Order: sequence, then structure tokens, then C-alpha cells
Amino acid sequence: MSLPSSDRVAPLQASDYQQKIKQVFAEVGKVVVGQQYMVGRLLIGLCTGGHILLEGVPGLAKTLTISTLSKVLHLHFQRVQFTPDLLPSDLVGTMIYNQNQSIFEVKKGPIFANLVLADEINRSPAKVQSALLEAMQEKQVTIGETTYPLDLPFLVLATQNPVEQEGTYPLPEAQVDRFMMKVHVDYLKKADELEVMRRMANMSYVGEVNPILTKEDIFGIRSMINQVQISETLEKYIIELVFATRKPAEYDLAEFAQYVQFGVSPRASIALHRAAKAVAFFDERDYVLPEDIKEVAGDVLNHRILLNYEAEADGIRTQDFIDAILRKVPIS
Repeated sequence: MSLPSSDRVAPLQASDYQQKIKQVFAEVGKVVVGQQYMVGRLLIGLCTGGHILLEGVPGLAKTLTISTLSKVLHLHFQRVQFTPDLLPSDLVGTMIYNQNQSIFEVKKGPIFANLVLADEINRSPAKVQSALLEAMQEKQVTIGETTYPLDLPFLVLATQNPVEQEGTYPLPEAQVDRFMMKVHVDYLKKADELEVMRRMANMSYVGEVNPILTKEDIFGIRSMINQVQISETLEKYIIELVFATRKPAEYDLAEFAQYVQFGVSPRASIALHRAAKAVAFFDERDYVLPEDIKEVAGDVLNHRILLNYEAEADGIRTQDFIDAILRKVPIS
């Protein structure tokens, strides 16, 4: 039996979702001060199905931002503190023996969530990182002989501390490439840090947020982003940017050619395409501009370009190379 026309809920339009995204920024801002850039990148990952790696010194509210965002998005959230003694079974789960029924049962691990915070991911050994790899890429987990699909949307938000190197395990290139973006989180501005200090000095302060988005909203936003138009010219521009990281000498970047060990993988072109469409949608446009691609290029490319030891010796940074690519590669 169909509902009367007065009881039917009209489908949300693009403007409705865009308004909700603005509300998400405002709601997270009740707890987290001055990290709109990080929140924006996390939302791009969530709305395009890409995992995000956050890198920054301790105390910049990386963990707080992610946990607050999970409340605003009304998603199942799990935090895993990665340590050198962490086992793969601590992450994905294991088989336990039920003595009453004389059978083995599956005890699922914290990976079975919508948002998984892998805190200080570079502190875990290779076996744990490889267990996380299947979940990130395949959206499934194998326990024993059975494979279990993960609940969608599924997003890994990982943090790592670039300062401490003792007791850490650098992420393999294959796993780093699975992250859509690597976001460098910087110190707050003076005014923002003053606001943080005043809030936290009040020991009775409790930051409460309201849920804004649901799972259905997230899939609705993904559908809208999918409909954002990108011209063939800009698609070819993305390919040129990607190829410039692999063969810089062919793009008038000969001064960087001796420093590049490996360029970016095809995942970079896919991530640039999706992220640029998300930026356009967040800016309330149904078409992509060149500025959208340039805005996310740094975060998409920086962890995929591998420079050699000569670059480190000569003080050449990956960001310097990316900036040069954006200046030199034309939009034809």
C-alpha cells in the first residue's frame, strides 16, 4: 500500500546535503578549534570512500577531531591504539572456543566499525599492518577460513607522529598508497590556541555535539558527488600531473629528475578525480574547476612520490616538487 502524497518524504536535493555539510563543520567546531582544513579532508575521504592518513606532532587534536566527527556523523566508531606488541587478532578478531557448546565461535575485533581510528599506526609491526591492508582495500576481513564483509561506509583514519622514530615501523609503500590523502596537520594560529586554552582551562567544560548526518545521507552525498561534471580537458590535466611525477624531464622539470626514485601510482589519478569532484560539490558547484584539482593535489600526491637520498641531502622536499609540477604542467 503506497503512502498518501502528504506522507511521502521528498528526496533530498544537492542543496540540502550541502547545507548539512556546513552544519557538520559548525558542530565539530563546538569541540575542535581551528582545524577546519583537517575536518574538510576527513569529509572528502568519507564522502568518496577514501582512507586518510594524518601526520602531525602530538597535541594537535587529531584523535579528538576524528572521535568528534564520528558523533556528528552518527557512525559506529572504534579507536585502536597501535603498539609494538599488538597482534593481528587484536585488530580483526579471532576464534574462541565455547566450552558449553563445544564449538569455536568468532569474536570480531574493532575493525568491524564504520570509522576506525588507527592511532599511531607506525608503532605496529608488519603483520598488523598487513591485516589492516585487506580491510582497507577489500572492505572485508578473513578470520579462520571465513571472510566477513565490513559494514559500509568503512573508513580508516590513521595518525602518525613524525617526531619520534624509536620503536616505530615505517609504513610499507604498498600500504601508504592505499591512503587517498596524507594530511599534514600544523600548529594552530595564535587566536585559535588562545580559544583552546580558555576552553580547556575551564575544568567543567564538556563539549557536546549533535548528530547531523546518517549513513543514508553519506551515500546520498556520494551519489551527488558522482554526478559532478568534470571536462575531458581537466581529466587529461590530471593524467599529465600524474605522469609529470614519473617523468619530470619531459615536463621541463629536469632539475628534479635526479631526485625522483618513483612517481605516483594509478591510484593517484583516481584519488585526484574523486577529491576534485568532492571539493566542487562542497563549494556548491556541479562542475570541477582547475583550482579544485590544485587544491587537493598536494595531499593526494605527497605520500606517493618517493624521493632518493640525494634529495634529502640537497634539502629537496616532496612539496617543492609538487609545487613545481603545478606551475609547469599546462592545462591544454
